[in-house]
Amino acid sequence: MASRVERDPAADYRRLHAAYQQSLRYAEDVRRLYHQLQRAICQSLLGLANALEAKDPYTRGHSERVAALSRRVASALGLTSAVVDLVGQAGLLHDIGKIGVPEAILKKPGPLSVEEWEIMRAHPVIGAQIVAPFEFFADAARVIRHHHERWDGSGYPDSVRAYRAALARDAARACLATEAGRTLDETVVAALLGVLDREER
Repeated sequence: MASRVERDPAADYRRLHAAYQQSLRYAEDVRRLYHQLQRAICQSLLGLANALEAKDPYTRGHSERVAALSRRVASALGLTSAVVDLVGQAGLLHDIGKIGVPEAILKKPGPLSVEEWEIMRAHPVIGAQIVAPFEFFADAARVIRHHHERWDGSGYPDSVRAYRAALARDAARACLATEAGRTLDETVVAALLGVLDREER
């Protein structure tokens, strides 16, 4: 009869512990590489958005201003840091879909024709399609798609809004106050106006 091999529990534990530690290091390496890939993708998308803005002095820096103000409003609303980050990322990339809009339409000095307006209104959908393939950007894709929608559903791309020139600062604030609770979420408007008031002091 074959002799029974004695097992050393301490040696088994050491081997198991070493394998566990190696698995933890592997998981940490995978996590680190995943975050590096996310950053690289975000930087590439931001590069595209910056290239688009660089072609038009009027919009240069617009996305960064939208991102910064959106983050401040999200913080003022008491949203989690993860949501604040998401809002900031979506703000940076909200107009990336304008890559699919001809430059002649983007830079047209006067009102857009009906046909041109149809093309312009497609930019949120194009932007959402650009970032949608990246799983970690799924929520931002929804924000990008709907960044021209209104509280009452009267925006676009899923509804219609007439094109108009930008408003002066005081007129824009008055419009926000008037539309709060109608076409705009009154809680978000109050947070935005509060942020602007604090920054103007």
